[in-house]
Amino acid sequence: MERELALEFARVTEAAALASARWMGRGDKIAADDAATTAMRTVFDTLHIDGTVVIGEGEMDEAPMLYIGEKLGTGQAPEVDVAVDPLEGTNIVAKGMNGAIAVIAAGERGCLLHAPDMYMEKIAVGPKAAGKIDITAPVVDNLRITAEANKKSINDLTVVILDRPRHEEIIQACRSVGARIKLITDGDVSPAVAAALPGTGVDMVMGIGGAPEGVLAAAALKCLGGEMQAKLKPEDDEDIERCKKLGITDVNKVLLMDDLVKGGDVFFAATGITDGDMLRGVQYRGKGSATTHTVVMRAKTGTIRFIEAIHTFDKKPYLNQLFSQK
Repeated sequence: MERELALEFARVTEAAALASARWMGRGDKIAADDAATTAMRTVFDTLHIDGTVVIGEGEMDEAPMLYIGEKLGTGQAPEVDVAVDPLEGTNIVAKGMNGAIAVIAAGERGCLLHAPDMYMEKIAVGPKAAGKIDITAPVVDNLRITAEANKKSINDLTVVILDRPRHEEIIQACRSVGARIKLITDGDVSPAVAAALPGTGVDMVMGIGGAPEGVLAAAALKCLGGEMQAKLKPEDDEDIERCKKLGITDVNKVLLMDDLVKGGDVFFAATGITDGDMLRGVQYRGKGSATTHTVVMRAKTGTIRFIEAIHTFDKKPYLNQLFSQK
């Protein structure tokens, strides 16, 4: 894949963020997600790729666009598999809270795990603890390993966990050894990526979240030299059958980085919709303009770019059209 695609993918997430940020705090998560999806799909049409959605908004009969199997781009080479989440944190935007992002990952054909829309147990850490964690080990062991790798005491470690009843044991284990916990309401991609970036204050992410989001986070961690380990958590026979249809025959397998993201050439891009540990949210400047804050990465080169952009809406007709409908 060409390196110029990095900035093209940034344009995609910027558009989704700009469109969905209009719905911040307005209590309508569906409208916010629809706006992000429409804007993302519109910009994808302009990219010179032969893209296929492998992780998206659902199956064809569940989603009008960005559905699994949908073709993206102009159809020109290179062939690219794409994972998208136009709005990661729909409830976050609806309630005007922190941490929502628009995110995509893209790699060569066959690069990304075709993860079904189901639960996945995950543990994510940055480069210093990569290769040392073990998702099958007790929580406290992984806390100690990560603290030691980061040259911290466990008391100084910050662990991000989704605030769900299913995580009560993890939360109690962290508290039993004095680890600091940051509970989040939604959206575990952003904190997983933040765990691998300096200066974010996040050391690790643990718990059960969405499998598609796990692949997106793993793509970023591949670029950053971090690590994720994961295990699918099917809830019934239907989930198991869906795994098999996507080529996953062993649902109990511990998924390592090369299982989640194969090969060395993968891109990751994310734009902040609301403020978070990693990215600032969209800020409206008046006079028909706004600023965005985006991170874009490439695993092959290890390049990480943070992009601050000013957008003028009357020069972006697709955004003007979206805003005029609100």
